[in-house]
This record gives sequence, structure tokens and C-alpha cells, in this order.
Amino acid sequence: MRKEFRDLAPPEAAHEAIASLGLAGGTETVTLREARGRVLADRIDAALDVPGFDRASVDGYALRAHDTFGADEADPAVLALAGVVDAGERPDVTVGGGECVEISTGAVVPDGANAVVMVERTDRADREDDAEDAPDRIEVRTSVAPGDRIMFAGADVAAGERALGPGTTLTAREIGLLSALGVDEVPVRAAPRVGIVSTGDELVRPGEPLDSGAGQIYDVNSYTVAAGVEEAGGEAVLYPHAGDDYDAMEDLLRQAAAECDLVLSSGSTSASAVDVIYRVVEEQGDLLLHGVAVKPGKPMLVGRLDGSAYIGLPGYPVSALTIFRTFVAPAIRRAAAVPEPDAATVAGRMAGEERYAEGRLRLMPVGLVDAGVDESLDGTDVGGETLVYPVDKGSGATTSLVEADGLVEMPPDTERLDAGEAVEVRLFSPDVRVPSVVGVGEDDPALSRVLDRLDTPRYLGLGSREGQRRLRNGVPDFAVTTSGGDTGSPTVELGAWTREWGLVVPAGNPDGVTGLAALVDRDLRFVNRTGASGLRTSLADVLAELADERGVTRHDLVSAIDGFEAGRRAHESPPRAVLSGHADVALGLRVTAETLGLGFVPVGEETVRVLGNPARTEKSGVGAFSAQVAGMDDLLDELPGYGRPD
Repeated sequence: MRKEFRDLAPPEAAHEAIASLGLAGGTETVTLREARGRVLADRIDAALDVPGFDRASVDGYALRAHDTFGADEADPAVLALAGVVDAGERPDVTVGGGECVEISTGAVVPDGANAVVMVERTDRADREDDAEDAPDRIEVRTSVAPGDRIMFAGADVAAGERALGPGTTLTAREIGLLSALGVDEVPVRAAPRVGIVSTGDELVRPGEPLDSGAGQIYDVNSYTVAAGVEEAGGEAVLYPHAGDDYDAMEDLLRQAAAECDLVLSSGSTSASAVDVIYRVVEEQGDLLLHGVAVKPGKPMLVGRLDGSAYIGLPGYPVSALTIFRTFVAPAIRRAAAVPEPDAATVAGRMAGEERYAEGRLRLMPVGLVDAGVDESLDGTDVGGETLVYPVDKGSGATTSLVEADGLVEMPPDTERLDAGEAVEVRLFSPDVRVPSVVGVGEDDPALSRVLDRLDTPRYLGLGSREGQRRLRNGVPDFAVTTSGGDTGSPTVELGAWTREWGLVVPAGNPDGVTGLAALVDRDLRFVNRTGASGLRTSLADVLAELADERGVTRHDLVSAIDGFEAGRRAHESPPRAVLSGHADVALGLRVTAETLGLGFVPVGEETVRVLGNPARTEKSGVGAFSAQVAGMDDLLDELPGYGRPD
């Protein structure tokens, strides 16, 4: 007796039924050497600054910047050479006033120095009148500013910074970053185990004798489907053939279900009385769907069996492979966190003008952002296309590549790429996907946790000022800022929260710091944030108030603070300097101080605002991000010093 198909389900229902199976492969820990191509299961934060020391970025001389003020070709500054520091060695010299130290690229900047001058802008001074034991003198033919030619600790990756997020596919670029952080093993998504069962009394495995006269055929589906499973990121497990006997079929399917996350069968899914798989799943498990309104591939099963997901494919090889690619492969890729395949190149338009005039081929790392809907960029209609923006933090920064999706070649005779100009992006790998949402702005622990809840976000923690600038230029989907006032362009507020900031000191506050006055009035080593940081702006505002109280200028106070001018990036890097004993006080957040076990002197509270690009409000990634920001109260409750604005 033949059993007719149930009502055929639309393709959308089949996708929904498969999604409801909750296919997942779990997690496992692998060594860094085994991590290529795997997908991170958890966020990885930097446990140290990279570089871990203030590093010279050129060959030259380390010195005190103010010793060179006013120096030029006609009137060079003359400094005494106090020693030499090579890369890979600990400095044994301190730079005093009127002194300099010869330094190699990559070497540790010695204490006392706050800048490096390139060797090309110096000369050895004539020492004919000097005593034999007098130190060499160096003529510096240019003035330098504090921080020049120094890559400060944490400038590449800052301790505590969100280095890589869950769902990141580990390529050579990410493994390079993890190596720089000293990470030797990582938690990754485990590939889902997929059991493959081909059914039918007529099937014979390739390599075995075939009796065509008896209607035997070689098994095609086991191998094609296994290859498809592995291409999609799964682990294929082949089981012996099953005939059309109910008990044998039940035993085999239950064995596969006990050993695998997903069981795939092919054949025995039609309505014939001898086709028994649907009866096994229906009677011993949970049959969710039988039959889909597609051609080829109508006889398809979706269900559960003994806790494992189950999908039955048609018996004809073309139909089986078509159904697999259309419905099953995407589910395996999602479980394995493998991106959908894409072309190796992407056509896009420049998000802003990029100038270049060095006369050499430039391979420019770029990121991609989906414009989402039609918008105007510098008067150019980009029509909702992919926008391309440069990602370049310098040749020594590993993160330049991690934050980029590919390269745009600028030929030697190209002086600029105009905003809106069409470009071709050569992707780093064919599986690169445009981020679901792109943001720029203030580094913030709460924001990092929100980003963890999104699918393939990208966030550049470049500071409030840079976030606002890029938002004005129409590049990101949103900017995160603590700076008040007019941003200079239309925006829409997507959410806000508050955070407590102040001075981070050693545990127990041994120096008895009670407020900003201690920085001004006492000889304390201070570590600031970079000028783009909103936290630094908050500090400057409070210092201005203190200056008014004392009847002096803000410049007077700033000049009295040791270390105010040369700041570090990201919220955890300055407190790390206190933790290591290289500073007495750092600018930071309460949550950072408590996380590191340091003391905290509160100074104020600032509001973190998320400003959206009004042309992107309908973009799905922006909607998902906005929803997470609106529902982040649980995160704020967990973080000391955080809350919502009144």
C-alpha cells in the first residue's frame, strides 16, 4: 500500500524547520599551530600591550623633545651622546637634559626620553676642542615634539582591548595577532559531526563488484554529500549501507544519531510502502516536515531522532545534491561558523577621498561597509553599493590587516581616489564577508560586550573625535562618542549609557591621591589617553575648571603634569602602566581599576552616546545593533560604575 506525500511545504518552511533543529558542533580548544581556518568560539582580549614597551620606530637618537625646540638646519641643537640602545636589549642609561642616546629601530626607548629624531636629521659634531674623555656630541637639525618617532606601549594592541570576537575565522592575519599577544591555544567552534547513511537494497559501494542485471548501482550520494559536508565545514562520518528493512534501518539511524550532531540519509524518502525511513523518524522520533515544493528534490524529510537533528535527502544524486546545497549546506555552515562562499573580488566605491603621491604602487588595506540604502556621499550618488575605506595604522601594526577585508591597488601614477570613485577590492580570501555593521569611536568595555552579541560586526576603537569625523564623512553606520555638542552633521541617537571615570592608582593608594590637584602639585608619573579619546576630553574639561579656580591657564596646569601630552590608546593600557609600576597614576574607568585590582579615585561621570548614520537606519545590521543597545541593561548592571543617563 502506497502512502501519499503530506501537503508539500514551501521552501521557506523547510529552511525554518532546519533552523529549528539547533544544529551545533560545540567547542574545543586547539593550539595556535592547529587554528588556521577554525572559528573562534569566544572573545579574546589582549592580556598585554603590543608592543609591551615604548619602541623607537626609526634609527636615530632618543632625547627630550624640549631640548630640540627651535632647532633647524642653520641653528642645530647640540646634545651630548650618553649611550647606545640596540633592539632586544634593556637600556642601561637614562636620558637627562641636554643628552641623547643612539637608538635602533625597535629598541626600548630609555627612561627620560620622550621622542626620537631620525638619524638623517642629525650629524656628529666636531669635537676638536673637546677633551679626549668628553662625550661625543650630536647636532640635531630639526625640532621634534613629544611622542615623535615612538610607538608607545599598546599602540598596536592595547591590554584589555577586544582583540578578536567570537565567530572570527582564523587566517594567517589573525594568527599573527594572536602570536603577538602570546596566545598559544584558542577556543574554537567544533565542526558538527554529520553521519551519512545511503539507503536502498540496490546500492553498492564503489570498488565492490556490481551486478547491473540485478538492478544494482554504485552509491554516489555517500561520497558527494560527504564532500559537500566537508566543504561546508562539517566532519563527515560514513555509515554502512542500509536496506529497506525497518528494524535494520532503525538500528543504523539510532547508532548514527548517538554519535553525530546531524544524520543525513539519502533514498527511501518517497511514499512507497518499502520506503521506511519516514516511518522510523515519525514513530521513533519527531518528524517536522515531509515533502518540499521544489524541483528537483520534492521527497525531503526534516526531524529529530534520539536528540540528534535528522534530514532525509532524495535518492537521485542530482536531487540529493541540489537539496543539500540549497537547504543543508547553509545550516552546516552556520553551525561551523563558516561564511557563505563569495567571489574573490568585490566592486565598491570609495567612501572618501584618498590622496597618494609617493610614486610607488600602493597596496592599500581597506575595509568594506554596506551602504544599505541609497545615499549621497560628497554629492555622489552611491546607490546603496559597498563602500570602501582605507584601514592603515602603520606598517608595524598587526591590526591593520585584521580590520581590513582586502586590498585596493593604487598605481604609481595615481595621486588620489575620489569619494564615490569605483574601485575593485581584492579580498584576502574568497570567504570574506562585508561586516553586518561598522562603527568607529570610543573604546568602551560595555560596547565590547554588545558587539559580542552581533553577527560579524566591525568596530574601530579610534576615539570619540575620530568617530565623529568619520560619521560626518558618511563612512560608518554609527559612531560612539563621549564628546558633547554638535557633531557637524545630521545624526540619530541609537542609545546611551554612563560610565564613571577618574584616576587609577596602585592598590591601597600608597601616594594618597585624592584628586586632580595631586597631578599638578606633586611629582607623580601620569599616563594619559590619546587626544582622540573622549575620556581625555573629559579630563581636560575638569582641568579647565581647576585652572579657573586657581586663576591660572589650563596650559599652566597641563605643563605641570608629568606625562600629560603623550597618551595611550584604549581604556586598559594606561592602568596597566600603573599595575606594572611604570606610572603612579593613570586616567581610566572604575570598571578597569576593579578588574585589574587597582585603586580608583573618582573624578566624574560621562555619557557615552551612540550616534547613527541617518541614511542607514533601515539597514538590518543597524537594527540588530540598536536592539542590543536598547536591551543592554543586564550588561550595565554587571559593570562597576555603569548606568543609564537620567
